[in-house]
Amino acid sequence: MWNNYKVMNYFANMLFVMVAFAVLYIVSLQVITPQVFPLKQISIKAIHGTHSGSGTLQQITREQIELIVHNEISGNFFTVDLAAVRQAFMKLPWVRDMKIQRAWPHGLIVMLEEHTVLARWGNDALVNTHGEVFHAVVDEKLPLFLGSMEKNSQEVTQRYMRFNQLLAPLQQYIAEISVSPRHAWHIRLETGTVLELGRNEVEARLARYASVYNHSIAQLNQQEPLPYMDLRYPNGFAVRMPEATQQVLHKPGERGET
Repeated sequence: MWNNYKVMNYFANMLFVMVAFAVLYIVSLQVITPQVFPLKQISIKAIHGTHSGSGTLQQITREQIELIVHNEISGNFFTVDLAAVRQAFMKLPWVRDMKIQRAWPHGLIVMLEEHTVLARWGNDALVNTHGEVFHAVVDEKLPLFLGSMEKNSQEVTQRYMRFNQLLAPLQQYIAEISVSPRHAWHIRLETGTVLELGRNEVEARLARYASVYNHSIAQLNQQEPLPYMDLRYPNGFAVRMPEATQQVLHKPGERGET
């Protein structure tokens, strides 16, 4: 048998493979040991959408980041579980998205995108500029969005932005916007005036209101903001005058015009 060169070659190849596997096994044991290629640097960056930036995080605190680093990141450069780290960061209230990647030979780069808050959704949630509902705590004064279901949040956000564009020339600002279960829209301005828009042609109705406001509605003899305007009429508006103005226009003992 030992004179058969084919058999000799076979055994030589087998021996080479066994030695190679043994070497790889020993090397792999060394690689997965935390003392080899340990994580020495974790870089935190703020990103905005698909673009990374040099800006600072506004809502995510250093303490929150350090807690995740201490509790969730283990192993070395090769063995750290990036999916688990991502999941831990995504649980933070103000994290909208995050990306994580290895930085050879001893680091990780964590890129965090924060929610940019736009409004409140009901009494216990917030809406970001993408129309996504999330839960966090904020003290600043914000517009209020009301809807029958959270799935309407993106539509409400789009309407809010468009309505703001239409009202901007009048320097009027939305304090509340709502859509009913029957998909009827109304907005309340910061002055307290409620604008009833209905279900159809809501942008066209608001555009008509904005186009005639300065030379018609603004000229009404009113001592305080109008409480209510119904914009659902095809050729005009229904206006509810403030009580103080009504008392001036219709003094006791005088007969009002019909």
